[in-house]
Amino acid sequence: MSVENPVHHMQNPVLEENHNPLTPNEIHELFSLVLEPQQQPSSNRSSSSSETNRSIYTVEERKHRRMASNRESARRSRRRKKTHVENITNEVNRLKIENRELKNMLCVLSHDCHLVQSGSDRLLSESIYLQHKLAGLHQILAYSTAQQLQY
Repeated sequence: MSVENPVHHMQNPVLEENHNPLTPNEIHELFSLVLEPQQQPSSNRSSSSSETNRSIYTVEERKHRRMASNRESARRSRRRKKTHVENITNEVNRLKIENRELKNMLCVLSHDCHLVQSGSDRLLSESIYLQHKLAGLHQILAYSTAQQLQY
């Protein structure tokens, strides 16, 4: 008949997720709770029973406090995350509005630019036309002056 070592069946609290590591004193206390009943004679077991219950109660109490602390920490974390998501959502909405306003401004400015370009093209055409007309008038004047000089 072999007695299994209870230490092999315990989970390592340091490796568990979201679990605070135990201090060396707490680890020693846990090992002593597991190993003491096997090492003591049966007459001493009854007297250490109340001590063991107290130790178990304090370990259990610590576990409950730790769980409550973890719940509160998770609650704070969710609250921070929710606030962060709300802030980002507000920023996205603000940027969408700003983007829409900038697109509208671009549209108006593009339209104004098109109007100015059209006006500029019209004035350039008119200028060329008037320059040709002026050149024609200069020719007529020169011809007319040459005609008068001949007479």
